Amino acid sequence: FPTETFFALGSRALDADATARVYRAKHRSTVRPLPLILGDWEQLDMIAKVHDELMPLLKRFWPGPLSVIFPARLRVPDILTGGTGRVAVRLSSHPVARALAQAVGEPITSSSANISGNPAVVSVNQLDEELIASVMGILDEPPVPAGGLPSTLVERMEGRLRLLRAGAVTSAQIAEAGFEVVEEE
Repeated sequence: FPTETFFALGSRALDADATARVYRAKHRSTVRPLPLILGDWEQLDMIAKVHDELMPLLKRFWPGPLSVIFPARLRVPDILTGGTGRVAVRLSSHPVARALAQAVGEPITSSSANISGNPAVVSVNQLDEELIASVMGILDEPPVPAGGLPSTLVERMEGRLRLLRAGAVTSAQIAEAGFEVVEEE
């Protein structure tokens, strides 16, 4: 399915078996957590514990390509967190990705639709044949993903934000919103 950045491979987030199929399809190590997309703000509470100081950040950049790592709620399957007890979440600005999560009634996994290690893609005709053979279906609805940079990934650390992956939302934009950003060490 399309997102604001790339095509994604996903499943219902709270379904451990479906999540395992995503890992298998991508040939992705289960120690690497899968990111999630919310259908709406209400779905955030289903999966994550949000520190109040992050709300201004979320309200400024969501919906959009900013993924934030939160402590996972107990109901979140361990396979989804890679055993870390944390989840990376964003409220996508892509109407199809959000509608999909709303339709299933819970957040969806959203990992780039590629075999791990291969480039991310922006159109169905770029999908790997092996990946296509391992999924139950493809949702190809406009708008087309923009490509370029992936979602930015940050985590709250002692009153600051640690930048884990630079992406479509820049450190400067986050700093302008009033948050101190430190690069991952």
